[in-house]
Amino acid sequence: MRAVDSRRLRVLALGAHPDDIEAGCGGTLSKYARNGHRIFLMVLTAGEQGAARGIRTREQQQAAKSLKAEKIYWGGYPDTKLPMDQRLIQKIERVVRKVDPHFIFVHFHDDTHQDHRHLASCTMTATRYTKNVMFYEGPTTQNFSPTVFVDIDTVLEDKIQALRAHTSQVKKTNIEGLTILDIIRSSAHFRGIQGRVKNAEGFVPLRLFINIGQ
Repeated sequence: MRAVDSRRLRVLALGAHPDDIEAGCGGTLSKYARNGHRIFLMVLTAGEQGAARGIRTREQQQAAKSLKAEKIYWGGYPDTKLPMDQRLIQKIERVVRKVDPHFIFVHFHDDTHQDHRHLASCTMTATRYTKNVMFYEGPTTQNFSPTVFVDIDTVLEDKIQALRAHTSQVKKTNIEGLTILDIIRSSAHFRGIQGRVKNAEGFVPLRLFINIGQ
């Protein structure tokens, strides 16, 4: 049993708002969890511009349970006002030290939402000693050309279930007739085609180490 436990990876995903992580890398996190690895989330705001603070935090807690995440680290920042400063870098660094993750997932830095951009930039500094750091995409990401893919066909419905927990946000897409679930399914198909599988999530690596063994 100890030999198996020693191979359990610690995975940390960061998002500016509730539902960002599920949209960007929920399938990958679900696949890690299914294989016995440990999942941790850091959510920097309560997303109160999208719905009442209490509603969004409860939704995020439910989504975290769906992903089998062990803990959510809340940043406590106001929605839309996430700074790009030393304090945020240090807050991320503290969580990184606590979790000591093998893999980190965070927003891509080219994004039309300022909170996403600022979190991505601060995370790049805060994770400078972490070997594997991956950028994920979301509906507001721009100029994203993934070169790393994760086949999520067997866990796509798990990802959808986690997103459904964010009930207040499902229909807030600014595209008539499309829910966030429709968009996420379409993105999974598109990235799957790029990666030569049915459904995938795509990532841009800041750093990625390939473990060949001793």
